[in-house]
Amino acid sequence: MKKVLVVDDSSAARQPIVLALTQAGFEVVEAASGNDGLRTMDRDPLVGLVICDVNMPRMNGLELVAAVKAKPRYASLPIVLLTTQARPRQVERAKQMGAKGWIVRPFKANLLVAAVRKLMAVPA
Repeated sequence: MKKVLVVDDSSAARQPIVLALTQAGFEVVEAASGNDGLRTMDRDPLVGLVICDVNMPRMNGLELVAAVKAKPRYASLPIVLLTTQARPRQVERAKQMGAKGWIVRPFKANLLVAAVRKLMAVPA
């Protein structure tokens, strides 16, 4: 099964995401920055979806989307942005850059899992 990569500079913020996904049967790998996330993807060909925080130092979530989508091997890799913000202009920009979804915190675990299943074409 493909893995879900969770990228967030806060381990406390990653924890509920990882918990929800592992309880749903997904294998999850974590990264503490956008740069670390890119390195993880390059090392692990089984990453099949990325969930990424928008607000991170050095490389934010939108910059990570751009960096991932610039690599042909990741052109179809689904990326979901997770943040406390839901500014329509920023959401639209993320979608234009190639993000497949935008989830606002606090999130409902069942909705996060359902979105991941849909994007990874995994039956419930």
